[in-house]
Amino acid sequence: MPATSRRHLLLGGAAVSAGALLTACTSNEPKAAGGTAPAGSAAPAADGKPGAPVTIGFAGPQADHGWLNAINENAKRRAATYSDVTLEITEGSNDTAAQIGQVQTLINKKVDVLVVLPADGKALTQVGLQAMRAGIPVVNLDRIFASPQAYRCWIGGDNYGMGLNAGRFIGEKLKDKPDATVVELAGMDSLELTKQRTQGFDDALKNYPNIRKVARQAADFTVESGQAKMAQLLQAQQKFDALWNHDDDQGVGALRAIAQAGRKDFLMVGGAGAKSAMDAIKADSGVLKATVLYPPTMAASAIDLARALGQKKGIGGMSELEIPASITLYSAVVTKENVDDYLPTGFN
Repeated sequence: MPATSRRHLLLGGAAVSAGALLTACTSNEPKAAGGTAPAGSAAPAADGKPGAPVTIGFAGPQADHGWLNAINENAKRRAATYSDVTLEITEGSNDTAAQIGQVQTLINKKVDVLVVLPADGKALTQVGLQAMRAGIPVVNLDRIFASPQAYRCWIGGDNYGMGLNAGRFIGEKLKDKPDATVVELAGMDSLELTKQRTQGFDDALKNYPNIRKVARQAADFTVESGQAKMAQLLQAQQKFDALWNHDDDQGVGALRAIAQAGRKDFLMVGGAGAKSAMDAIKADSGVLKATVLYPPTMAASAIDLARALGQKKGIGGMSELEIPASITLYSAVVTKENVDDYLPTGFN
């Protein structure tokens, strides 16, 4: 899902074109004493022109969620734009042992760079370390490994910022309402990212003393769990002013439960940036008024970064000769006013 809007910068929540993203910083670039580039010099900009061949191994979890499927599609589409990139992509698995085996297979194939979105970052840390020790740089995508030694670069979403910006949006909408109440439909509590989203949301609400969070339910990032847990929330809370739902896939089920209950007395903010959510926001005919992006375009950016690593390049717009150690994407709030800008990044 290539980004087309002026907002769609790598550090702003989406992938950019290769020519804008990468600047060649090769090892044979002339350097001044002390290892820095000569004053006034600039490394040539990398574009879509072929460079040194790079084989990228890509391993992610099972694409059993719209966002995860979009991760795979973004990676494949971006790799296909480069004639110098060969993508070795695994089938994907939510079984930790199976995913470790898949990554080890890519290591044994001696790929040049690995891109790994682990089903469980802590559990896959050792195989990340194995790759790095074998001289294969790792781009750790989204769910972070337990040790920075297990990856060369991490790129992912800002989970704390996702909750923070959802809370700020709701806070501004309700700041003039006395004794306002909100409820939260969280994701899987076993994941650190869910805890980070909740913490950001709670911290944002602290800035609005008139607002209280009165209930929280954890779902499983699925339509079915979203519908079941939302129905429980609605039954327990006969009145509230706003709902934050962590995930737009489970939000499909949440919206079903809301419709079945005939509730229209609150505003809803989603999360992750599904196209269905953006379409509903644009139509502005229901409770869903915004969603906070967690862009799957990060996978396209991960391919860009892996190609840069394989070709010993850096990132355009930065003075450093190497790619950063980490890149955190911005959690933008999508509303009716800006939804057309972000629709190209929406996932199904």
